[in-house]
Amino acid sequence: MEAPRLAPTMSGPGSPCEEVLKNLSLEAIQLCERDGNKSQDSGIAEMEELPVPHNIKISNITCDSFKISWDMDSKSKDRITHYFIDLNKKENKNSNKFKHKDVPTKLVAKAVPLPMTVRGHWFLSPRTEYTVAVQTASKQVDGDYVVSEWSEIIEFCTADYSKVHLTQLLEKAEVIAGRMLKLSVFYRNQHKEYFDYTREHHGNALQPSVKDNSGSHGSPISGKLEGIFFSCNTEFNTGKPPQDSPYGRYRFEIAAEKLFNPNTNLYFGDFYCMYTAYHYVILVIAPVGSPGDEFCKQRLPQLNIKDNKFLTCDEEDGVMVYHHAQDVILEVIYTDPVDLSLGTVAEITGHQLMSLSTANAKKDPSCKTCNISVGR
Repeated sequence: MEAPRLAPTMSGPGSPCEEVLKNLSLEAIQLCERDGNKSQDSGIAEMEELPVPHNIKISNITCDSFKISWDMDSKSKDRITHYFIDLNKKENKNSNKFKHKDVPTKLVAKAVPLPMTVRGHWFLSPRTEYTVAVQTASKQVDGDYVVSEWSEIIEFCTADYSKVHLTQLLEKAEVIAGRMLKLSVFYRNQHKEYFDYTREHHGNALQPSVKDNSGSHGSPISGKLEGIFFSCNTEFNTGKPPQDSPYGRYRFEIAAEKLFNPNTNLYFGDFYCMYTAYHYVILVIAPVGSPGDEFCKQRLPQLNIKDNKFLTCDEEDGVMVYHHAQDVILEVIYTDPVDLSLGTVAEITGHQLMSLSTANAKKDPSCKTCNISVGR
């Protein structure tokens, strides 16, 4: 069934009216706040004989839509003309701070067959917990409604971006990636204590850890994918890694072919900015057949390692040659442990620029360059 479309109300609190749009099966209005399970709006009458929805079921959840259905008694069922849906974000300390404000979350739907699809990126954000309750209603000739009591309140969580959404982000990132520059190493900056701990407690091998929540709120790798962050951008004038870093004064450098070669797969993970002019692209390198590869294969768009706009690996005259995009900052996640003996650790001569750190950085939801038309 085609998803009902939503339209925001132009009325303010205390004036129960709906914006009637031709051929729309789902309309949105701002209803007055209710007290308990009963509507207290002066223009909405209570009528207990209308059936009360119960046994609410949420299914087919995406990052910006879901299907909803429920059971109800047959008594007075034929009088139902509309459903009122009370949808609210569940507040918690980790809630999405960038969810749009002042938009309707009290929806009015024409009484269409169930299950009914609710879709709207302006009030649904990905990976966010919501509460929902339902009321049946009968619209009267004078425009008022008689309504049932509210159903029980249930909770659900929206999903991550799908491959379709990530492909949209990928295409936007390709537009600004710029020309390709040569690179020869991947590098990772940390404090001296980090490398000392790795040697003493992890047998000299860098260990994957769960990715933080930086980047797009709907990214399927945040808080789930395990890997090791590497950089690969070079300075335009030297062709070498920059001497400054936000992450620590000690740098592990490893030859590019040790991590990225025909025995690895490359995936697009995210595209974002932090209220700045420059943008970040997250890529994932996973050894073929590894757990990280299987994770990414199900969730992320795969890139051709020889031909893409961000990071390439190809053979020229029997030698592997590597290139990276000039106009985006690449954050590369390698999904397997990496032994320090495969590279070198040395102190950098530049500064530690903490202001450039992307640890748990939140994406700018207003940037037209790196956002798509779904929840941010």
